[in-house]
Parts: sequence; structure tokens; C-alpha cells
Amino acid sequence: MTQPSHDYDPNETDPASTPDHPAATEGVPTPTGQAGSGALSGRARPGTDAPANQDRPSPPGATPATPAPEERHVTRAGMVWAAVATALAVMVLLIAFILQNQDYVQVRFFGLEGAVSLGIALFIAAVGGGILVAVAGAARIIQLRAAAHRRRVLAQRVR
Repeated sequence: MTQPSHDYDPNETDPASTPDHPAATEGVPTPTGQAGSGALSGRARPGTDAPANQDRPSPPGATPATPAPEERHVTRAGMVWAAVATALAVMVLLIAFILQNQDYVQVRFFGLEGAVSLGIALFIAAVGGGILVAVAGAARIIQLRAAAHRRRVLAQRVR
């Protein structure tokens, strides 16, 4: 086995893996069922956007080739957009819930008493529960970070 003439670079693209390299489609069946030779294996003809075998009819019973699924890259902007879209959908549902539950109910809490609409009372209760969950989660995160910090400090002292 021979060694490559240069160091391995994980960011470097292998020329044989690019779609315009003849070896990239060598032996790969084309939509007509024939093995590609690299030159006429479904790539666009020079100067046109049409594939080289577009004008050839498919054999009877052959299924048309489906393009390979594209890789999707998750970006922060995409995640933010999805979060905002989800939040807006939840807000619309919440507004509909509050508007449909406007009957006034009597609420008592630690000696405080008052009348408030049912939708608003339930919304306040849900927000209060969310705050409790957030506080408990933040406390646990602080505990885990403190433990990780202690481990790092101990590991540095051992060296």
C-alpha cells in the first residue's frame, strides 16, 4: 500500500467524489438502466441544463430515477425561525383559549380574593407553573456546573 504524497486534510474534497469527475459515476446505473461511463451518465450536456439522456425513452416498466435527498444543514437562524413560528402558533391558540373562557370566576389565594376571567386565571396559573419549573431547572444547572468546575480544579491540582 502506498502512502499519499501529502498530509491528510479532512476539509479537502476528493476529486473523484465531485459530480463532474468521470470516476464519480463510473458503473452507476443511469435512469435508463445502463451503467454510466462518466461521459453520458445523466449529467448535463455542455451548454445546456438538460441531462444527456433526457431525450432517450425509458424502457417499459422502468421507474424514473429519483434525485438523491439533499443534506440539510441546521443553522441558528433556522432554529430561531422555527422557535418563533412555534411560539406564534402557541400564542394564537392561547388567545383563542382566553377569548373562549371569559366567564368570571371567584379566585382565593392566601387570603387574597377577587373575580377574574377563567382564561386569565388559568393563564396566570400556567405561567406560575412555568416559572417554578424554570427555577428548579436553573438550580440543577447551577449544581451541575459547580460540580464540573470542582472536577476541573481537582484535575489541574493532580497534574
